[in-house]
Amino acid sequence: MRLPEPCGPVSRRVVETVLGHGSAQALAYGDQPVLTDRDAQLALWILYELSYRGFAGVDPRLEWDARVVELRLSLEDRFEGELRAATRSRVAQELAQGGDVGDLVLQMANDDGPRLSAFLRRDATAEQMVDFLRERSVQQLKESDPQAFLVPRLQGAAKVALMEVQYDEFGAGRAAALHQDLYARTLAAVGLDPGYAAYVEDVSAISLAAANVMSLFGLNRRLVAAGVGHFAIFEASSSVPSRRIAAGLERLGLSQAAPYFDEHVEADAVHEQVVARDVCGAVVAEDPCLLGEVVFGAACALHLDRLSGEELLLRWCGQDETAEVPDEVHEVAS
Repeated sequence: MRLPEPCGPVSRRVVETVLGHGSAQALAYGDQPVLTDRDAQLALWILYELSYRGFAGVDPRLEWDARVVELRLSLEDRFEGELRAATRSRVAQELAQGGDVGDLVLQMANDDGPRLSAFLRRDATAEQMVDFLRERSVQQLKESDPQAFLVPRLQGAAKVALMEVQYDEFGAGRAAALHQDLYARTLAAVGLDPGYAAYVEDVSAISLAAANVMSLFGLNRRLVAAGVGHFAIFEASSSVPSRRIAAGLERLGLSQAAPYFDEHVEADAVHEQVVARDVCGAVVAEDPCLLGEVVFGAACALHLDRLSGEELLLRWCGQDETAEVPDEVHEVAS
């Protein structure tokens, strides 16, 4: 895989560093949030990718190079800080309710954010559907890879339960059923490039952030509880939207692209219970102080999903106040 083209000073600095041309000067962000800054999110994605598949012409040993790690930590600190600030109120609200962590996480999955999947089912054009699939590609083509880093950081019941889910995510022993590859076939079916990270230079900052937050949690041992909370929401909020998106693809005559979503209708209905109750439950049972971190990770997943939905619906439905988003975007479709 080739290095992406930089899109600003931060990603340019990162590219120069991994190519051996970087300076010792610290990154300068200014006052602009990094969460919604495409330059910063692309830079962080490049740094994270050194721990996944790497880049052609880049020395694999740079994954642990002190200069590279320093750049990553600098970006991570800002990214995590903004996520904590954005979710602080939601986390406090959920924790105030008390109760079983599994019930809490599953209840959070019933979020009232923009009903993007309802719009895709009923109203999206083929062009909008393809746009949605492209925006999700950077995240979905590495599906469950970041969560695999959580496995050696768990123990006992939590590790066993997470591996039960991961086994399915990685194809249940069948290469053809690997969820990443199912999504690649979905992309190919609608005429998009199925290559890993093919659209990393095209997707939005929020789409990159949704991919990066999984690496943030997966690659930092101190954030393992946030990682399982994020994964639990990811699974718990997937089954119903997948059913709607599959129906939307059928409506548009793109049924050949639906198998990925059909697979997640049933699989994630089971996975949500396992991750929320068995993984998150075991983590909190072992250390009750980690409940807040589990909820933080779950809140991050919901926050970024909301931002992504709002971004896409605004892109498609326009900014004209008279051009209302269809009602089903704001309602839970049957």
